[in-house]
Amino acid sequence: MTADSASVITVFGANNAVEASAAYQGARDVGWVLAKLGYTVANGGYGGTMEASACGAKGAGGRTIGVTCKVWKSRPNAYIDREVKTVDLFERLRTLIDLGSTGYVALPGATGTLVELAAVWELVGKGMIEDRPIVCVGRFWQPLVEMIRAQRSGSEKHICVVDGPGDLPAHFAVVR
Repeated sequence: MTADSASVITVFGANNAVEASAAYQGARDVGWVLAKLGYTVANGGYGGTMEASACGAKGAGGRTIGVTCKVWKSRPNAYIDREVKTVDLFERLRTLIDLGSTGYVALPGATGTLVELAAVWELVGKGMIEDRPIVCVGRFWQPLVEMIRAQRSGSEKHICVVDGPGDLPAHFAVVR
């Protein structure tokens, strides 16, 4: 692990939130809180809540990493400091997971966000990567967490659902 990756939190989220939406504002607040705690924010690098969390991090004086993919011809959003280019979705997922050296934050999203959240939860739960916080912001993922807990008791110890960005400091220590 390099020095600049020692305090990175990967934020998973959707690409369809627009700037005026509550989802965008919430993601911007997540980025702001994480940057104020001293973390670099890594995410998928494109629009929606990815852009919003990077915007919030930059607004708080933080650093950002965007993990993009050759599959999409899009450019990273304007708030990305460092782009990591990947060739396919599997490499992109692995890179996002590896960058989250301190933990992960999941925002509401669709199947792409579900894959990201499920992958880190499985890897942490099976001991394939070091245990680190997985925090879902908002109650969007609560039914999923409950469903998995019912199927595999104890799995919930690796993940938590919080009401909003203001709850993040309870799960991530100040590193600045």
